[in-house]
Amino acid sequence: MLRLNKNLSLLVQTNSRMKKTHLIALSLLAGVLLSLSWPLRGLPFFLFFAFIPLFFIDDYLIKNRDKFSRYSIFFMVFPAFMLFNLLVGYWVMNSTFGGGITALAFNAFVMSTTFTVYHISRRNMYNTDKGRFLLIFFWITFEYLHLHWEISFPWLNLGNGFAMWHKWVQWYEYTGAFGGTFWILIVNLLLYKLFLKVKETKTFDRSKYIFAGGTALTILLPIIISLVIYSQYEEKENPLDIVIVQPNLDPYNEQYTVQPREVINRIFDLADQKMDEDVDFIICPESANQENIFEDRIDTYISNRMLRNYITQKYPNSKLIIGASTFNLIHGADTLDHAARKFRGSSGHYFAYNTALYFEGFEPVQLYHKSKLTPGVEMMPSMRFLRPLEKFAIDMGGTVGTLKVDEERNNFITKDDKKLGTIICYESIYGEFTSKFVRNGAQAIFIITNDGWWGDSPGYKQHFSMAKLRTIETRRSIARSANTGISAFINQRGDVIQQTDYWVKDVIRGKINLNDDLTFYTKNGDYIARISALITALFLLMSISLGIVKRRKSL
Repeated sequence: MLRLNKNLSLLVQTNSRMKKTHLIALSLLAGVLLSLSWPLRGLPFFLFFAFIPLFFIDDYLIKNRDKFSRYSIFFMVFPAFMLFNLLVGYWVMNSTFGGGITALAFNAFVMSTTFTVYHISRRNMYNTDKGRFLLIFFWITFEYLHLHWEISFPWLNLGNGFAMWHKWVQWYEYTGAFGGTFWILIVNLLLYKLFLKVKETKTFDRSKYIFAGGTALTILLPIIISLVIYSQYEEKENPLDIVIVQPNLDPYNEQYTVQPREVINRIFDLADQKMDEDVDFIICPESANQENIFEDRIDTYISNRMLRNYITQKYPNSKLIIGASTFNLIHGADTLDHAARKFRGSSGHYFAYNTALYFEGFEPVQLYHKSKLTPGVEMMPSMRFLRPLEKFAIDMGGTVGTLKVDEERNNFITKDDKKLGTIICYESIYGEFTSKFVRNGAQAIFIITNDGWWGDSPGYKQHFSMAKLRTIETRRSIARSANTGISAFINQRGDVIQQTDYWVKDVIRGKINLNDDLTFYTKNGDYIARISALITALFLLMSISLGIVKRRKSL
């Protein structure tokens, strides 16, 4: 750390002759540090000082406010966030270059705007040495908004950076991933403050040793607490016996051209390798059933009849879950809904859904409609200023365009009253969203997904790793079925019990335990983010007021 401080002090000159190229270099350094921290091969330790170069830029522009406008910070930090997005999320461009680069650039724009708002607020309210704590609340508020607005892309929320180091963050069961974001930013602030103290006096006296010790404790104590929680957590024995099928249909050249009957037969051939009368569930991936299914006649389709016959005639003790594209005819006011679609050459309208189907014996099929939609794929922006982004829509196959969603987090309920939450693809990166299934009674979580759109890249691996965080937050075991990604069983501590390889036809069988207990996070959701949003709103009002007063005085 002392060596890092020395290198940074050589790079950062605190006089007015410091060049803009130095500031850009610092910005790029921050982007590299953020990227080096990210799953799967990254080391999350870099997250603890990745924002320090940005604090240097922030301070320098405030100290030299007579030479820089209040908006200069945006252009200084944008290289950091653009580089971060490119190095970590470049795989998005494997689907479509135009759509991918637009999504990454827009995400970097929003991150840079957040830092700019923080900088201007600090500039309005404090002198050069105070107010850095504002970034904690502003950044968490940004991440929270990024979970809820129409172009939601919380993939790079800082708390996700520990997905591969889940033993460090077992306390997410109390805080959720926002606890990780808070932790990261606090440590960055403390380390930067320590650097400034050493730089100011050129010595490392007793007070600085105490400060350094407190900073080290801020890093180590949460890890120690987490390791204790991990070692002491024990699952209650309440097992489900599950078979997970990975049919490995090429999403570009095969999945949507192979006949539905052939796809279902491939699933049966794989499942039969592991099936017997003791299996409770067969889990198949998102969009594995390729018939276009209208829900008012769901039992008439050949693929659904094949699935029904498989579990009633061959394995009557088993239940089956599979992904499909389904549709509903609509009339009246529903035709004005943003998700309403018009038939070609007809006046009729319909809703389209990304759906999970649940089969049990001769019981009616239960359905869950995906509710957190992938921006630019399953949801076109309704806000007028975002409409031009529609032409960059990422075509990931299947049902493209705005889908209809379920308003409630509906679980599948078995005849013996077990409740299972089934999450579809992109939904698994949303912590509070997942917890709502659990609050509604889910005793375990199934994830069905199709991760082949991005090729053999970090994309499907990062997506898989985030499922570990959901198990910790909710203490629910996960069975994950991916068409071309990674299928796996994950226990309630976030450990991967068994998994498949990428891009292979495979089937695995394992047991996961049900759980009825609710974690603090499950009960309270993203309370850290909501508190931060309130604090941010208050400081923004103060900042705007002080900014107006200062401008009037300068007239």
